[in-house]
Amino acid sequence: MAWDYISFNKAVARGGLRMTVVGGVPSPWGEAAKGIFHVKGLDWSAVRLDPANRDLVEWFGDKSAPSVVYDDEPPRSGWKDILLLAERLAPDPGLLPPDPEDHALALDLAHDFCGEGGLGWSRRLWLTHTGLRGEGGFAEPVARYLAAKYGYSEQAGAASRGRVIGLLTGFAERLAAQQAKGSDYFFDCGMTSVDIYAATFVGLLQPLPDDVCAMRESTRAAFSDTDDETREAAGGMLKHRDLMYERWLEGALRL
Repeated sequence: MAWDYISFNKAVARGGLRMTVVGGVPSPWGEAAKGIFHVKGLDWSAVRLDPANRDLVEWFGDKSAPSVVYDDEPPRSGWKDILLLAERLAPDPGLLPPDPEDHALALDLAHDFCGEGGLGWSRRLWLTHTGLRGEGGFAEPVARYLAAKYGYSEQAGAASRGRVIGLLTGFAERLAAQQAKGSDYFFDCGMTSVDIYAATFVGLLQPLPDDVCAMRESTRAAFSDTDDETREAAGGMLKHRDLMYERWLEGALRL
């Protein structure tokens, strides 16, 4: 598997698999997609997102990242669409359980990481909420930008911390039950996309160390802004993340 950063113009001309990424920030949605491509051994090209570039936004079909274009096919920006494209392009190793019930559960769990109301969504709301109140989280200009972009409300922001803790607790309970059966992963069949999402999204609560994931100090401070109850709930997830980066994911992030 090989990937590199290229310009938007080169991406249009190159063909193959191309994806926008947020430059300088370990966005869990983008890092999860990178992880999926890595595990499947797919070659691809990265283009740093520039929302001010109208041609880029129109061609990739989204002002947010990641958004993926494969050859001449329409762009895909949803986590599920990106996962299913990767499954089609490289069926082995499969990242969804073969058992139909487990397959459906894996997609539900993936939504609880990536989708609206999921861990990423709720943690972003939390950091926006505290940033707007001057209580930590994102710097105020970032918080205001995200609040406008994602339809923030004070009610949703206030509820976000409890949602994050509830999700972390549920994920940790499943991992503990799997470990009691002798499995290191969310499913008995082995490593799946859910494990990749778990490893990348927990970085919103405790980033990887700087020698693995160098980032702006302001971003690291925001992602690390949490409390004892949340850190305790995330404990099992952090051990799982270390295992995933040791066994499956790239050892050093390239942002």
